[in-house]
Amino acid sequence: MQWISTISLWLIPVMIGFILIYGTLKKVATYEVFVEGGKEGVKIAISIIPFLIGMLVAITVFRESGALEFFVGLIRPALLALGIPPEIVPLAIIRPISGTAALGMMSDIVAAYGPDSFIGRLASTLQGSTDTTLYVLTVYFGAVGIRKMGDALKVGLLADLVGIAAAIFIVTIMFA
Repeated sequence: MQWISTISLWLIPVMIGFILIYGTLKKVATYEVFVEGGKEGVKIAISIIPFLIGMLVAITVFRESGALEFFVGLIRPALLALGIPPEIVPLAIIRPISGTAALGMMSDIVAAYGPDSFIGRLASTLQGSTDTTLYVLTVYFGAVGIRKMGDALKVGLLADLVGIAAAIFIVTIMFA
């Protein structure tokens, strides 16, 4: 497996060198194009800051207000009847919103229950089988000015729901 480490170490520098050589052979002003791309990247970074701040504030308010715990308390009996640990619900709710917040929650779950526990395996599988749908829509769609994102939102949240269901099913079948 040493060759994989060697390839991964050299892959990006070789790609950059190839692009520069190819651009030079095609008579493209590679440095000027690089600088223009950098300027555009800074503009996009500045334009997404309000979206990021809004997302972070919304997550913090949702967690700190107790709304998340209240919701989990409401559905707790149904979850237990289905054999789904209620401790996993906050992760399932936060994951489509923020990858960083979800990673923190998953780390807390794994630290509390252990990586080889049913809940630890479920949290890890759920983390890997879902995406940060609302984050992607807010930041990336907002950065390029797309305002009509209803269909993308529906499909993204459906994919997250399928990922959550698949994670529960697979971990239950494999490890329960």
